[in-house]
Amino acid sequence: MYRETFGIETKGEGEIIDITNNIRMIVGRSGIAEGLVHVFVVGSTSAVTTIEYEKGVLSDLRRSLSLMAPEDIPYEHDMAWGDGNGRSHVKAAIIGPDLTVPVSGNAPACGTWQQIVLLELDVRSSRRRTVIVTVSGE
Repeated sequence: MYRETFGIETKGEGEIIDITNNIRMIVGRSGIAEGLVHVFVVGSTSAVTTIEYEKGVLSDLRRSLSLMAPEDIPYEHDMAWGDGNGRSHVKAAIIGPDLTVPVSGNAPACGTWQQIVLLELDVRSSRRRTVIVTVSGE
């Protein structure tokens, strides 16, 4: 097993960052040719998934998430804590903080149009996110 952590600066809610190359480089350094790579973002208001990193589909994802957790409804979390990011927690829970991808030929086995992305969902202006990448196999 091989593990690396990297940090990433985000600019705010709705930002979608392509981290595929980060993951590809870590898998390469691991020396593991066949197995799995697990990607986990630390925090309850960000998420990790795969998507085609194309302007239209990124916009579609943002819009879909805003429909699932709109900003114009009350959230119990906001009433309890007053920080206004209840919808951020809901969106992050829907997508999830982690992703597992097969490793083949010492690289993540992503499709041609499939990128690994980090979603910044917090309403605050910027955050420092930590991503933990664990590669296992042979």
